[in-house]
Amino acid sequence: MAQWVRLCGVGEAPAVGKVMESEAGGVEICLANVNGELSAIDNVCPHRQGPMGQGWLEGEAVVCPWHSWTFSLKTGLSEYPVHERVDVFAVRVEGEDVMVNLEPEPRGAGLNLSGGDGTRG
Repeated sequence: MAQWVRLCGVGEAPAVGKVMESEAGGVEICLANVNGELSAIDNVCPHRQGPMGQGWLEGEAVVCPWHSWTFSLKTGLSEYPVHERVDVFAVRVEGEDVMVNLEPEPRGAGLNLSGGDGTRG
């Protein structure tokens, strides 16, 4: 069963090409904006527990700022150096709130802020 909680306000979400740290329901979340599409993954890197939300984007992946491990926003899988995984969380906008489903998905799809009905695609 989905557990949707408020992550932040739409105006607080990261700008295009940026990531940020946030917390919802006791879970640390890394929120990323790729070309207007919001995606959320676990904020804690499995390597050395680095803060993913303090990293940066490379395409559709977040790079951990501590040791440059890179994780796909769609699958949560690392691209380098080994195949580790972080949780991926569904994201949607409800009014002025960015909501996140705290039940991890096997794959994420993100949310397009440039139009649509405010649900994941």
